[in-house]
Amino acid sequence: MNRLWAGAPALLDESSVVFEPPVATCTKICCLALNYAAHAEESGLEVPPEPVLFFKPPSALTGHNRPVTAPARTKHLEHEVELAVVIGSTVRDLPAERWREAVAGYTVINDMTARDLQLANIARNAPWDQSKGFDTFAPAGPYLATVDEVPDPQTLELTLEVDGEVRQRANTKQMVFGIPELIADLSDGMTLLPGDLIATGTIAGIAPLKDGDVMRATVRGVGTLINRVDFRSA
Repeated sequence: MNRLWAGAPALLDESSVVFEPPVATCTKICCLALNYAAHAEESGLEVPPEPVLFFKPPSALTGHNRPVTAPARTKHLEHEVELAVVIGSTVRDLPAERWREAVAGYTVINDMTARDLQLANIARNAPWDQSKGFDTFAPAGPYLATVDEVPDPQTLELTLEVDGEVRQRANTKQMVFGIPELIADLSDGMTLLPGDLIATGTIAGIAPLKDGDVMRATVRGVGTLINRVDFRSA
């Protein structure tokens, strides 16, 4: 027998499973911009003196092995692999030294960006949330890695491959603002609820995608998130 005990269920093959996002409910996706110095440099921007926050709506979430669908209004889509913190308790005004009280676990998130729309909005000093918030622009998963499975989230390697080509690679120890500081900053005056996600920022190596590209976003010890790119026709 290739099962652990008589009567144990057979393991399912991932190809036969439909993956949903790894949180049942989510009121907000808190995203950090420019939280790695090398990414700030490649973007032609300075490292910020304090965390820079933007939001994605929960409707942007999609699961592992699901397509990322770019709307017809964009022609320039880019990937951004990130470690996501999954909130497990209702917290507000939580001190940095108590950050673990807020955390249920971790997952992989790919902060998809319509770069042409974002840059156009930045050029006219307009908000650029829409370029980040389209449906499927926050693929997350495949699983929730619990806190006991990830004893130190600040020592994890991140990589992103497109059709086998490694485009992004770095380590969470290179964050400008670490997870304790981020949770303290975000919860200062804002309630974080169970199922909320904190996308802790992407690393250097962002690049354009084309229709049909397959992205493999990996956080070692947490999982590998796979999504195919689908550009909608006008």
